[in-house]
Amino acid sequence: MQLNSLGFPRIGRRRELKFALEKYWRGESTQAELHEVAKELRRTHWQWQVAAGIEQVPVGDFAFYDQVLTLSATLNAIPDRHRGEGAIDLDTLFRVARGRAPTGTDAPASEMTKYFNTNYHYLVPELKQDQVFSIAYEQFFDEVAEAQALGYQAKPVLLGPVSYLYLAKTVGQDFDKLSLLPNLLKAYADILARFAAQGVTWVQLEEPILALELAADWQAAISEAYQALKTAQVKILLTSYYGSISHHQALVSALPVAGLHLDLVTAPEQLALFANALRPDQILSAGVVNGRNVWAAEVDLIVERIGSVARDLCSQDGSRLWIGTSCSLLHSPVDLEVETTLTPALRQQLAFAKQKLLELANVRQLLLAPESVAAKEIVNTCLARREAKAQAADAKVIARVTALTQADYERVSEFTDRQAVQQRKYRLPLLPTTTIGSFPQTPAIRGLRSRWRKGELSDAQYTEQLQQVTRDTIDRQLKLGIDVLVHGEAERNDMVEYFGEQLEGVGFTKNGWVQSYGSRCVKPPLIYGDVSRPKAMTVEWAEFAQSLTDKPVKGMLTGPVTILHWSFAREDISRDTIATQLALAIRDEVVDLQNAGIGIIQIDEPAFREGLPLKQSEWQAYLDWAVNAFKLSAAGVVDETQIHTHMCYSEFNDTIAAIAAMDADVITIETSRSRMELLNAFEDFEYPNEIGPGVYDIHSPNTPSVEAMVHLIEKAAQKVPVRQLWVNPDCGLKTRTWDEVEPALKNMVDATRELRRRLG
Repeated sequence: MQLNSLGFPRIGRRRELKFALEKYWRGESTQAELHEVAKELRRTHWQWQVAAGIEQVPVGDFAFYDQVLTLSATLNAIPDRHRGEGAIDLDTLFRVARGRAPTGTDAPASEMTKYFNTNYHYLVPELKQDQVFSIAYEQFFDEVAEAQALGYQAKPVLLGPVSYLYLAKTVGQDFDKLSLLPNLLKAYADILARFAAQGVTWVQLEEPILALELAADWQAAISEAYQALKTAQVKILLTSYYGSISHHQALVSALPVAGLHLDLVTAPEQLALFANALRPDQILSAGVVNGRNVWAAEVDLIVERIGSVARDLCSQDGSRLWIGTSCSLLHSPVDLEVETTLTPALRQQLAFAKQKLLELANVRQLLLAPESVAAKEIVNTCLARREAKAQAADAKVIARVTALTQADYERVSEFTDRQAVQQRKYRLPLLPTTTIGSFPQTPAIRGLRSRWRKGELSDAQYTEQLQQVTRDTIDRQLKLGIDVLVHGEAERNDMVEYFGEQLEGVGFTKNGWVQSYGSRCVKPPLIYGDVSRPKAMTVEWAEFAQSLTDKPVKGMLTGPVTILHWSFAREDISRDTIATQLALAIRDEVVDLQNAGIGIIQIDEPAFREGLPLKQSEWQAYLDWAVNAFKLSAAGVVDETQIHTHMCYSEFNDTIAAIAAMDADVITIETSRSRMELLNAFEDFEYPNEIGPGVYDIHSPNTPSVEAMVHLIEKAAQKVPVRQLWVNPDCGLKTRTWDEVEPALKNMVDATRELRRRLG
């Protein structure tokens, strides 16, 4: 019975990769030095996995920016604008991802969006009708050789050919992506042949689209792909995750693959179905430990669920069953051992990536030796953990949720009435300008926070210096001529963590980092209990910023759905119940902001679409409670109070009606990387409220020109009536520098003024 690791976090337990990348991008280190950091991280992570009992270490899960981008480079599917004169190299990948690298010519970065229903972002492949795929980048093969040189058995991991096409976008002429499949399969066959020549036995080909409700042509593509690859001289582990694939059981069970991996965390019910259809020569990899959360596995309950099937497969041939994580551990923090300040009660509930490997071994222990002393200790630990959770319930929070009525979810008046009141109060110009919330978190600000946390600055000293930063941020916006200001969020470490630190029932870590994209890492809060807000979280800073100007300053909050999705949420109650508890906490803050004189309040929901179930037939149930959670958070205010929300890196076409149902007075969205393509959703749907499509890609250091932004605003005005439009960047500006931000915002304001002149 093998233990199966589908992939490991690449950033390092102290974010070593992040810091090495950013140092290289700043020109402070060489590419050789960056590679050395990466090599040491891979060596450490492989060593940990082997020590935990993993026989085949995953290779190809490491990426300098994104594994989908690495695959595009391997397949020679790099946009022409990002290519240099020579072969594809690491800087080529950085130009695709960031629009800029230490070498080569700057060019607009490729589109970036969420990977299925996760908070991980991938670089969208751009494919032409005459696309030719061929091996053009050696990273996969180099890392196989690297693992083998260390004495490890390598199992290459890469996205399967059909999922790769599904995630890609077409450029140039409109055409059917599936027309590229035959040529793509030849390249995949060449990749598998290279692996075989290196002595690889198993290759993990991931087809996460199997969790979707696929049209007939995409189902046929799956069959075509694996029939074409069946002659490969390696064994293929067809890997699914993020949901059930039981609706494709007949299709999948007929595929000529040597093994099948199932996500039995999100869909435990599919085990018996596929086990019964398993051929005698196939192995089944059971993904029973959650790769997307931090809670210690209930190993005894896992064994109860899979026990009969596991015993049956083991009685036939123990090698036919593998025990694995549900998906790659990319979505988990790296190592619980570096968390030294957690309370014992919370710590005993947790398992990070390194510890999840040990949980796989515990599952195997209970399956193979259930009467052993070690097995009994494992069971006793699980029982004690569950008992402690049950005793921690907050009766007041539970009662408040139970007492809610429909009136608690609705604004006092319809939008058109509110809009008239708000226009009289704020008297904003045509195409009002604003930003999304955060401004640069400079090294000086991060240094202040670090010194304060270490006790080197008193609370008063820390507050005084951050007030000066806030004054500076307001002054810069006033000089730029922005209409609706923000205070800049200098006091906030992260848009979710900041709130998590101030809510009851929520814990946080010091090193629980996970990768969001590239070098961007987040540290999700831990929602371990019933959630409430003991005191105001943002009012003092909002009041201070508003005291500095007569222009409106937005109160800035993170919405309940996003806090839920970007936290590690408890699993013993439903997610909609957690969202309702969070919504009540945010509602209390919204009302306090209004009472403090803050008239415009933004409740960010960038993760709204991220929570959609992968199967469209299950969407409505999610949308109902997600919309209600937002409305509950916003509905406690008077008509004069203007509620904004923000969403980014989402396809809006499928959820536009639900977004309208949220009834925010203004929504700001990411659209610049797609060149306003995301606004196509507004062609056939008459969006009733006001909207700010982003005209400035904040994830690239490049400064957009006035002409480029004028063009984007004009494109937006073709989709949305101009009097409903706002002008703003795509997202918050915390990751950029002032040298990048100020010229970009100046151009944004100049572009807006130019259009105001044209429109009279």
